[in-house]
Amino acid sequence: MSFENILREDAGGIATVSVNRPDKLNALNDATVDELQRCFEALHTDDSVKAVIVTGSGDKAFIAGADISELASQTALTARPLALKGQRLMNTIEGTPKPVVAAVNGYAFGGGCELALACHIRYASDNAVMGLPEVTLGIIPGYGGTQRLPRIVGKGRAMELILTAGRVDAEEAYRIGLVNKVFPQAELMEATRKSLGKIISFGPVATSFALGAVNHGSEMPLADGLNYEATFFGLLASTNDIKEGMSAFLEKRPAKFTGT
Repeated sequence: MSFENILREDAGGIATVSVNRPDKLNALNDATVDELQRCFEALHTDDSVKAVIVTGSGDKAFIAGADISELASQTALTARPLALKGQRLMNTIEGTPKPVVAAVNGYAFGGGCELALACHIRYASDNAVMGLPEVTLGIIPGYGGTQRLPRIVGKGRAMELILTAGRVDAEEAYRIGLVNKVFPQAELMEATRKSLGKIISFGPVATSFALGAVNHGSEMPLADGLNYEATFFGLLASTNDIKEGMSAFLEKRPAKFTGT
């Protein structure tokens, strides 16, 4: 699968997907959204990939937002389908049945911040700056920002950030729970790979089920979410991985999970 605006590199079971438009600060144009959609659809079913890192090429920007030259030409008839297309990509990323980590290595504004919000975990470099500045353009976040940001940082903080077009640096993003950890820029990718290396050493079926339980269960009433969790717990009891995990613990040895 060949791309013009993104790069995919696989190593050690981890796929690194980089938006590769550094001259545009990796802004999301329509073609890039299409390529990311195709890439993540393929990653869903690629058994050689156990986890995914999303980042931006260069040392200035993760994704600096949507391509304003394309947004400026939108009409009442085209804007809604554009938003739905972007939302579809973010839903695909969030619904990936393997861990997806955003390595936010610089500016993450607008659609770039929304893409980071769709990832399961967010790590940031110490020079990262994040925000949803859409109201300064007379629009609102359209790729899921008004929905995911409140779920991650709380309604009050999200409302303030969106209505004031506020920007937060890496330390503030960490303080409010927008990112999970902050690293020096030179160490970001290595630290992200190290974290994912640990995650993919565990049972892959359990990891996938945990993702599903959190993603879907958190949108349900508590009683329904608990039932959803119990269903996954029961299904895992039929796998070879649970037998291996328990045996390895009792025998005091590393587990060798097969994903079955």
